[in-house]
Amino acid sequence: MEIDRSDVVAEVTAAFADYEQALVDGDADRICGWFWDSERTVRFGLADHQYGLDEQRKWRAAQPPLPAGRRLVDPMVTTFGPDLAVVTTRFGYAGTAATGRQTQTWVRLPAGWRIVTAHVSEPASPD
Repeated sequence: MEIDRSDVVAEVTAAFADYEQALVDGDADRICGWFWDSERTVRFGLADHQYGLDEQRKWRAAQPPLPAGRRLVDPMVTTFGPDLAVVTTRFGYAGTAATGRQTQTWVRLPAGWRIVTAHVSEPASPD
């Protein structure tokens, strides 16, 4: 298996960049368009979870915009062969020290690159 084939890394990096821009833009349809259209798609959020893309569409439609100034910290795209990738990053927002964590598994499907599972978390504040 070829790890981090440059053409595959470039494809997933571009897809992830568009996903992130959709997130910043608050474009729920475009965000959801990057997910596998399946009841098997799973997304775990900070205080939420969705099983299946239909649940995620409903959840996204009800969400307020992200805080301004979203920044990514050390995004990493690792690919495994031509059809599987894992994207990890930390993220934060202007004016806060908190750093969240985000992991996505991307698969090349007939419709193109899609997220099949995602997990977002934020470490508890130290006391």
